[in-house]
Amino acid sequence: MVTRRPIPGGWRDVATCLDRSVAERPDAEAIVGRFSRYAYAELDAAIDAGAAALAALGIGPGDRVAACAGNHPDIVIAFFAVQRLGAIWVGINRPLAAPEKAFQLADSGAAVFLADRAAQAQVEPLRGELPNLRRIVSLEPGPDGNAWLALVAQHRGAARPDVAIDPFAPAAIAYTSGTTGLPKGAVHSQHNMVLVAATTHAGLRGSHQRPDLRRGVTLPLTILNLMILEAIVPLSGGGSAVCMDRADALGIAEWVKAEKIQTFTGAPATVYDLLTRPEIAPQDLASLEYAASGGANVPDELRGLYQARFGKPLLGGYGLTEAPTAVAGTSLDTPFVPGACGRAFPHLKIAILDAQDRELAAGETGEICVRAADIGEWAGVYAPMLGYWGRPEETAEALRAGWLHTGDVGVLNAEGDIFIRDRLKEMIIRGGANIYPAEVERVLTADPRVRDAAVVGKPDPRLGEIVAAFVELAPGVAADEALRQALQAACAAQLAKYKIPEVWTFLDAMPRNAMNKIVKPRLKEMV
Repeated sequence: MVTRRPIPGGWRDVATCLDRSVAERPDAEAIVGRFSRYAYAELDAAIDAGAAALAALGIGPGDRVAACAGNHPDIVIAFFAVQRLGAIWVGINRPLAAPEKAFQLADSGAAVFLADRAAQAQVEPLRGELPNLRRIVSLEPGPDGNAWLALVAQHRGAARPDVAIDPFAPAAIAYTSGTTGLPKGAVHSQHNMVLVAATTHAGLRGSHQRPDLRRGVTLPLTILNLMILEAIVPLSGGGSAVCMDRADALGIAEWVKAEKIQTFTGAPATVYDLLTRPEIAPQDLASLEYAASGGANVPDELRGLYQARFGKPLLGGYGLTEAPTAVAGTSLDTPFVPGACGRAFPHLKIAILDAQDRELAAGETGEICVRAADIGEWAGVYAPMLGYWGRPEETAEALRAGWLHTGDVGVLNAEGDIFIRDRLKEMIIRGGANIYPAEVERVLTADPRVRDAAVVGKPDPRLGEIVAAFVELAPGVAADEALRQALQAACAAQLAKYKIPEVWTFLDAMPRNAMNKIVKPRLKEMV
């Protein structure tokens, strides 16, 4: 059952979460991009204009609006405009292949798609497969060809929509790779999204709550977790969000130096590159007070190297799409615990459960599960995800026994530090991007020359993991370079580039157990 307890401190929904910042800091810089800057009053007016523009396109409460574009203020304006209308946001990641984008548009039933030029070119030929999609609006960053910016300008001066927002209604769909090879959309409410900001500004997550903090946005805002952390959190607190249109190490260093950025979150691979590029001097990052790394376990060695080179701490954390975003993390105020990724935030309780959903004692290994805290000021405030869009059986499985089941294996110590040990769902994390083997295996086994396929992660010092494919060929089929290229081309046509296997092994027979199932731990040993 969805919790109905209000959030302490007056926070209610995403639609109104900027009001305090607008009232107290109307002329302060709110958001920065390559082509535009907005003070708080200007941003608030642009969001209302964006909501009017979407309403003119027929968007109302419950309608789905999808977006696929880079990190620029335009996409942030669109997100908040959707929330003020009571509509549902669907972020679609830019690296996805055309069939992957089309699936998410079709599955969510998106009525409007705000797309940059590349995404528009991918989806336009597939419009026949998308009967619910009424309109594609160009959201190409910059002053030329940006139809979304033009629509916002046409509705300048519009009042805030007269819409009664239900903070517990569906407000966003965040797609996560599915174990069956097809993504599923985790549905979140405005309550759940703004709760992350509320706990931040109550001082429960280190020094994130400082109103003048300038946060660099390097990770894609099309990922809902990042829209929450990098837009809702700083803007609701009166800080500044600097949308970086370059996520490479040199580009990040340039942005940090030019905009005096004080914190950013990057994948471990990004931090690795910052450490290993001789062109980047410590003084280039002098304005940083700290950095954070998400998307994969942050190696202790990486934290130590970052501290030694730049003289600043590197924080880590643990989260998931279904939470949404982070559920545990380190902070500037908590002691460093080797191998741990932090402690539960105070609005949450983390427990380790066994296969019968019984809570295990400290030090025992089991599945990491999450629910609302049951003690303290924030007890009972957290509301779990509303489920997977259109997938009641998978929803029931993920939320059984009153817990959000993460599918990750871990250990809690007596002090509450969480240690990740394994992933029940076999997920691969490449440079902070999640990949489910079933996605890739589905493409490989579609080739009649392939009898079976298995995909595992291979450790990589920079990216954390890369994708390794094992292919068992049909009888009479010979392994050669032409076949490998054909399979790689099939992956390239249907999957995002980061999901394409980088290591290929052809086998006459897979290692199998007595139930004839592939023994993936054996394959991991081989790579």
